Amino acid sequence: MTEINSLSTQTAVSAQATRVAMTGEMLRLLQAQPGLLPPGETAKAEVITLRQVGQEFQMLLRLAQANGNQTQVLTTATQPMPPGSQILVSQPEANRLAVMVQQATAGNIATLTQLDTREMPVGTLLQAKVLTSQALSQGPGLPATFRSLVSLLNSSQAGATLAIDSPRQLPVGSLLSALVQGEQALRFVPLSGRQDQLAVTQHLSTQQGLQASLPGVLASLQRIASSPDAPPELRASAERLLASLPDARQMGDAKGLAQALNNSGTFFESKLLGGQASSIAPDLKAQLVKLVAQALPGTTGHPPLATATIAQALPGLARSALGMLGQVSPRPLPSAFPLPSRLLQKLESEGDLQQLLRLAAAAISRLQSHSLSSLQQSGTLENGNQQTTWQTEVPVRHGQEFVPLQVKLQREETPEQQAEREREQSEPLEALWRVELAFDLAPLGPLQVQAQLLQGRLSGQLWAQQERTARLIDSQLGALRERLLARGLDVGDLECHPGIPPQGPRTRLEQRWVDETA
Repeated sequence: MTEINSLSTQTAVSAQATRVAMTGEMLRLLQAQPGLLPPGETAKAEVITLRQVGQEFQMLLRLAQANGNQTQVLTTATQPMPPGSQILVSQPEANRLAVMVQQATAGNIATLTQLDTREMPVGTLLQAKVLTSQALSQGPGLPATFRSLVSLLNSSQAGATLAIDSPRQLPVGSLLSALVQGEQALRFVPLSGRQDQLAVTQHLSTQQGLQASLPGVLASLQRIASSPDAPPELRASAERLLASLPDARQMGDAKGLAQALNNSGTFFESKLLGGQASSIAPDLKAQLVKLVAQALPGTTGHPPLATATIAQALPGLARSALGMLGQVSPRPLPSAFPLPSRLLQKLESEGDLQQLLRLAAAAISRLQSHSLSSLQQSGTLENGNQQTTWQTEVPVRHGQEFVPLQVKLQREETPEQQAEREREQSEPLEALWRVELAFDLAPLGPLQVQAQLLQGRLSGQLWAQQERTARLIDSQLGALRERLLARGLDVGDLECHPGIPPQGPRTRLEQRWVDETA
């Protein structure tokens, strides 16, 4: 796929123009179905999918007959109908359907014929994928015009179909970026050189649908480490992984905290690229990958696979081997912090190695979700400042259990500060730093911390879901302030609230998306 860049102003098609005369249009069934509809009977149909094949348009229809039966049929037509269109059809021939009435109008949410500038103000950057493109008949001497249906990928109308006219033909399947100029106009813009933000968002959504919380795999490793029947090599790996995890005292030390973050799995890929073999061994993601490599032969009968091959294939390889990771709760929204707890079901037919493989693959997906969230939240902000995000999760030993500590660090700096830092002439603390923590520590319950550090001045807010915990923390804020002052910090506001932080609008970096596999 390619991005459409630097085209002239595009015009959204008016409602009258999109109400094409589909009534009487003949749809050809790709597979003849005699008796699908009795003579004289009509059926309501909805367009499920639309794909352009050459000069024709292939549509999957869902037919709802009068007797309550529903059937899906694949058809082709000379005119496209956007997904979500409602039509009334009859069957004059075994291999054809006739469109009696087209019910899709501008009010149909699936088909936009103009933009609502209250929801998408002028200047909004839209991302879209081209579904169809066809030349319109023009009089002699008039410039060529092409009509396209595009699927919106962002904004409040994500998933809707928009009809646009363009002076150039838009390649089917290409992805474009356009600025809203008004209710009936768009202007395509070049965004080359910026991050493939929508690709990151798409992968993040997939990964978050597969991930599961770390305590599940850690509990499984504790069982394997204490089981004399477990394979010796696997038991030794489980023991090493558990022993490498920090305890609460280590997290209270600056060097211990830095080491825990370095080994959290966030920097696994960069270590591989940098050839830092000595620092890979204690990395959490590296150890989980090794566990999967050891468990996979015993569960699937495949020969041992190289760690590098497993690293590239996970979590898809483990999912294809077991096919069970989809049996969990609905996927969370991208960029959510903290990632919600998510446990995999224990299946009766599973052995310990099968369960370990499922849990380890889901844990790797969780760590990858954090890494993708970091990419999604890094880039240039609307004010020109550069924001860099590091998001990760560290399981901290607490007695005989492990408490996952989710961490998000953000650095925001002006272009001048960035240039000075790259010349090593700037102090790191001159930038604006934000820190978010989230953990669930018994008996305090779920806690979240948001802190901001700018030029040595620290302010922060805490949220506790249990009211008694919020009252307890509020009573200790004075002692916390004194300890921070003793460390040389200028302390601003410190507050504790019951509940969870407000989930308001978050910064979104609207950037191009290029599918390099197409």
